[in-house]
Amino acid sequence: MNRQELVNLIKERQSYLCVGLDTDLQKIPRHLLSHPDPVFAFNKAIIDATKDLCVSYKINTAFYECMGIRGWESLQRTVEYIPSGLFTIADAKRGDIGNTSTQYAKTFFETYNFDAVTVAPYMGRDSVTPFLSFNEKWTIMLGLTSNEGSNDFQLQSAGDEKLYEKVLKAGMSWGSPDNLMFVIGATQASQLAYIRQLVPDHFFLVPGVGAQGGNLQEISAVAMNKDCGLLVNASRSVIYAGNGEDFAQDARNAAQLLQQEMAEYLDVKLSSIA
Repeated sequence: MNRQELVNLIKERQSYLCVGLDTDLQKIPRHLLSHPDPVFAFNKAIIDATKDLCVSYKINTAFYECMGIRGWESLQRTVEYIPSGLFTIADAKRGDIGNTSTQYAKTFFETYNFDAVTVAPYMGRDSVTPFLSFNEKWTIMLGLTSNEGSNDFQLQSAGDEKLYEKVLKAGMSWGSPDNLMFVIGATQASQLAYIRQLVPDHFFLVPGVGAQGGNLQEISAVAMNKDCGLLVNASRSVIYAGNGEDFAQDARNAAQLLQQEMAEYLDVKLSSIA
């Protein structure tokens, strides 16, 4: 999916919601456990319930890898079931020397045909650029994350800048707004306005809304650009909104509340541009 297609999808859906399929066997409704593939059964129901309300699904590979081959099979079934035309993200946080990164990129872009993969840039340029060489595929590079440990390195001074600022500036020189996004945590709202000034055109993948306490209104007000420029991820607050027989409807209700709120913020932004 190219940038214009993603922008058009956001405008058509009046949504920049990304639903995170962080599917945990310990949390899904008990009645699904008798299914031959309970993870896929859960994901299928969530996708069916939310596919008209979101523009993207993010699959956190850790929840699948831990189950070995069965988990990878569930992942493959899930990504193949997501409707064509929605933006798919492998949240894998890969990053290694060039030839290894190339194999990681092939895994997620070719074998599983995701639109995007998250990468960790700690090893530098040659660990990221192999992902950027794939046509109409996206690299989503960690920028400033929402976890408590972001203080350990990302927010530390590195000369006259914070380390995360150096990472963002370096990333912008490696990729373009057409193939590179940045992960910016929703709980870093106090930094978001400054980050948007620093990075005016790239899309941000913003985790941390919902269960982690990120505020959608605040994020949208300070970080949206003329193309929206945001994919706001909600995982637990949507997929685990209910745990009974009607869990999928509960997930839909949670996703719909977010979509309706997003539609309001998009309307305000587009009106201000017009």
